[in-house]
Amino acid sequence: MKSQGPGQLRPSSVAKRAAVLRAAEGAFLSARYDDVTMDDIADASHVSKQTVYAHFGTKERLLVELVTAMTREAGDTVSADAVLPESPGDVAQMLTAVLSHQLAVVLSPRLLRLRRLVISEVPRFPALARAVYEQGPLRAGETLAGLLREMDVRGWVRVPDPVVAAEQLNWLVMGAPTNAAMYLGDDVAPAPQDQQAHVRAAVRTFLAAYARPPDTGVAARSTPGC
Repeated sequence: MKSQGPGQLRPSSVAKRAAVLRAAEGAFLSARYDDVTMDDIADASHVSKQTVYAHFGTKERLLVELVTAMTREAGDTVSADAVLPESPGDVAQMLTAVLSHQLAVVLSPRLLRLRRLVISEVPRFPALARAVYEQGPLRAGETLAGLLREMDVRGWVRVPDPVVAAEQLNWLVMGAPTNAAMYLGDDVAPAPQDQQAHVRAAVRTFLAAYARPPDTGVAARSTPGC
């Protein structure tokens, strides 16, 4: 059975679909995939099991749509902050704000549980990994690369390869905190003030590597005797 997208539905059906996704989130993020049933989700969302199947077709498709929706929502909140600053003096502040928000979203318990779920189910459902990668890291990297490219054009930084530079900056910020939280649990995620300090240090390191060399203003001298 083919799942129905929200654009094809009446308002009452859109509400039911949203209720099913909320119930699916609670179920899948708190139990193993095999332990979750469509009956469980139907009961939690207060709709019939037939309604769940009509909207999503199978449990696997429901999981993929849930993962895609959660990751897209997280990406939307981060991308909304990615606005080019008005002057080169605001570059560090802008990058710190965007990446601080991104790190906070990634380290939220909800997103950490989602990431662990996806990793555990990738061998069976490779579409999960693609959904998270495309809506998460790939999208964030493309957004950041676009900002760096424009700042290079304006002469604020020197970034020969914006895609590589964006990957480097992203890992400076996300690498250690995310790995620690993924392996050691939500409780090891740094406090908000420590996250801010970590991001500021990462941005300083990045800008030190990609700063535009100062214009000395010294004109080339002619060779004596010419």
